[in-house]
Amino acid sequence: MPLAGRSRAYWAVADCWNIVRRTLVHYRRKPVFIAWQLGFPIVSVLLYGYVFGGAMRPPGGGDGGTAADYRAYLMPGMFVTTMAFGFMSTATAVVTDAQKGVTDRFRSMPMAPSAVVTGRGVTDLLTACAELTILAATALAMGWRADGGVAATAGAFALLLWLRFALIWLGVWLGLVLPNAEAAGSLYAVAFPLTMISSIFVPTSTMPGWLGAVAAWNPLSSTASAARGLFGNEVASDGSWVQENALLMAVVWPLAVTAVCLPLAVRRFRGLSR
Repeated sequence: MPLAGRSRAYWAVADCWNIVRRTLVHYRRKPVFIAWQLGFPIVSVLLYGYVFGGAMRPPGGGDGGTAADYRAYLMPGMFVTTMAFGFMSTATAVVTDAQKGVTDRFRSMPMAPSAVVTGRGVTDLLTACAELTILAATALAMGWRADGGVAATAGAFALLLWLRFALIWLGVWLGLVLPNAEAAGSLYAVAFPLTMISSIFVPTSTMPGWLGAVAAWNPLSSTASAARGLFGNEVASDGSWVQENALLMAVVWPLAVTAVCLPLAVRRFRGLSR
């Protein structure tokens, strides 16, 4: 088919792939960026699993719980942490392209307007898949096992990627709003307490009542609890409705984030030319 006769859908996909390929080539030429992004989760797992793991006890383990038992509880939470921190990488990449004029250059070219945003999303999902693969291999080497079956394990990883997909749009919106990459780096001050005040590292029932309630309603807690259940690992529920329905909320929370952040990101992107 002649190029002029191809549909808008074809060009949207083709232009999206060109944006993805551009980023992958950038990673290949400057591997330090992707090396740090893929290496940080391993460092975090080893730090929390071995440095702090000896002082921690798994939920329900009592005094007989071992560090290995805690690592089995921790690993799904570390998967969630890696997916959650990904929105900072998205925001940094978007604001860097905007700051250097790359985004404006793309917008001035005869390409599908959606390609800049969708290309970023596809690239980040591919990176997230690589991160989960590396983390899962590290976890298996540390003794973690997924005992929930093949279908349930696939469902758990799907929930993790669903969370990452939702946070991509938060990252894109923030990247279009923030003035520079330095401001994007300060997002860690938000991401760190968000992951700590959750059930990622310890059960919410071990926290003071008011703090435990906040942690239980943290969207990351729902994904962590749902993933643990699907992986066949220990699930520590505080008896609250949101914890008892973690699987449902692990689908609903990212859907709500997407419903809010995606329109904001599209609106901000369209407003760049004004």
